Amino acid sequence: MTGTSTAPVTPAPRRHRSTGTTPGLTVAPEPARHRRDIEGLRAVAVLLVVAYHCGLPFLGGGYIGVDVFFVISGFLITGLLLREAQRTGRVSIPRFYARRALRLLPASTLVMVATVAASALWLPPLRLSEIVSDALHTSVYAMNWRLAAIGTDYLSADAAPSPLQHFWSLAVEEQFYLVWPLLLLLVVRRGGRGLTGVLAALTAVSLAVSVWQTQHNAGWAYFGAHTRAWELGAGALLAVGAARLRHMPPLPAKLLVGSGLAAIVVAALSFTAATPFPGYAALLPVLGTAAVIAGGCARPAGPLGLPALQVIGRLSYSWYLWHWPVLLIAPFAAGRPLSTAENILVATGALVLAALTYALVENPARHLAVLRDRPGRGLGAGAALSLTAAGLCVLITLLVGDTGGTGYRAPALTGVAKLQQNLALAAGMPAVPANLTPALAAAAKDKPRLYADKCSPAFADPRVKTPCAYGDLTSPTTVVLFGDSHAGHWFPALEKIALDRRWKLVVVTKSACSAADVVIYEDALKRRFTECVQWRRSAWRYIRSLRPAKVVMASTMPNSPLLDVTGSLDDAWTAAWRRSIDAVRGPGTEVYYVNDTPWQARNVPDCLSAHLDDPSACARSRADAVQFRSRRALITRAARAEGATVIDPLPWLCTATACPVIVGNLLVYKDQHHITTAYSRLLAPLLAEKLKP
Repeated sequence: MTGTSTAPVTPAPRRHRSTGTTPGLTVAPEPARHRRDIEGLRAVAVLLVVAYHCGLPFLGGGYIGVDVFFVISGFLITGLLLREAQRTGRVSIPRFYARRALRLLPASTLVMVATVAASALWLPPLRLSEIVSDALHTSVYAMNWRLAAIGTDYLSADAAPSPLQHFWSLAVEEQFYLVWPLLLLLVVRRGGRGLTGVLAALTAVSLAVSVWQTQHNAGWAYFGAHTRAWELGAGALLAVGAARLRHMPPLPAKLLVGSGLAAIVVAALSFTAATPFPGYAALLPVLGTAAVIAGGCARPAGPLGLPALQVIGRLSYSWYLWHWPVLLIAPFAAGRPLSTAENILVATGALVLAALTYALVENPARHLAVLRDRPGRGLGAGAALSLTAAGLCVLITLLVGDTGGTGYRAPALTGVAKLQQNLALAAGMPAVPANLTPALAAAAKDKPRLYADKCSPAFADPRVKTPCAYGDLTSPTTVVLFGDSHAGHWFPALEKIALDRRWKLVVVTKSACSAADVVIYEDALKRRFTECVQWRRSAWRYIRSLRPAKVVMASTMPNSPLLDVTGSLDDAWTAAWRRSIDAVRGPGTEVYYVNDTPWQARNVPDCLSAHLDDPSACARSRADAVQFRSRRALITRAARAEGATVIDPLPWLCTATACPVIVGNLLVYKDQHHITTAYSRLLAPLLAEKLKP
């Protein structure tokens, strides 16, 4: 976070000074002074965030430290702007942006370039292009929008976290400060009247949008500037009335600070990753932070003034920047996952980096008089830093070079006649083939065309997409593919079969939404997946209306918890599949249930890019790759009892002992668990044998 300085503001050049307050300005800002309580509060905020990222089990809500930072930043920056308006009769927008650039960019540029370089050295090479893209978004303060877009794309939602993703919070702040000083300038030019009303209205609207969007689209709610602006607005409103708070009696001030700290601690201890956030839940840490700042206007810093907290608070911005990439990259450098205790040691090392950055980069840069007192130069320096950082990140990518494969070329796999033999040979493959299909760099975009055709609705869309028909559209024989993305990855095979047999293939899929009649808690939405329930019931009606000859059902069994379950999960899943099979079955309709495909331990293309000479390092044993074995057997028996034909794809993907990730020259998995379009199409003859003519 920005950790804006709480030291007294440097006076503006003499030509801007005024002997009195701005005529008509109704706000009397708090005089500039060092707030040790706020320095200590920043320490609390960064400690919460770092502890949460280290994996301390009792701090499931440590992420609320970011909300504490937002309120602090809104308070400090607004106070700075109000003092400038009171002192000079104006708000200098260029001076404001120049100060922000000098305060933020030197340290963030250093961390960003160092992170990209470390990623090139230790992370899977295939990830570098995405990380550089993150860096480019970071350099223009757009990381929050990028993360929101990725989080709402199911087929990208399980991607590994970026070592630069924590820059989203800085992006939110800077987007807020693109607008807020301009609004303040307009109010000042109108005599200062109505500032509180304008700010209160904007804060209320942002809070309402945050509550609404948290219920409907958690990704955009969490990362959006429009849903976080109210938190900075709360701090800004506090700055507007801070001068009056200085005269608060000691006891109420002490109670405010104590209750505010208690609210922050309760939120950190009671919230979890499953808490719908920000929405209503963010009110607890935001109002708690506001209470601490309000009480601190009238009383000494108290416990927040402890020397250790003052030091950490002073380093909070640099520590926030360093801790996340160091924590994320350290396990790759060590070659193994780290324990919580080891994470704490790594985070302490990041604090040392923060101290060096503060002493050598952050503090000297913001006090450079040649830039600080000349807004044009300050802005120019900021732009130069951003461009230089972007250029260095791109240069690192060019220096690392292509990671597409090796000199080894595998025999082309053109059919399934010897598939089991090829599966067995895959275990001894000497390297990632240079003729791999699809190439590692193209795997992430290897999606069945039904997604480009918008035939799989978004998370929050409960509608069945129609007509979404393929194959022979004039055929009297209709076949339906029904399920989630694990039905979707069979589309290339089924489309080939439909063209060969002159079937009309209708796709009825929704990613993350099981064909089984279950109610799932969806982590991306932070709530029960009601849209899935609505979509599934509409899908049943639509499928029955088509009077299909065949319905091919497939879905994964996600780790997301089921809701409204009585009894064991195995029994709940089994009953759910029975209900769904019965719901789509009609006169003359044959139902096929395709068992789930194996899950690898990690993203396969990423892993292969780091093990070009040992593809087997990325493959799981069959025992580990096949999930929920007892549940699988129960559902198989139940599906057969309901009259469905069960298709088990495991012999097409695994030997008796292993599930390879490359077979011949074909990449089997595009990520951790979705098979590629090329491999799906290869399996068409085997799937066709299971589907009666």
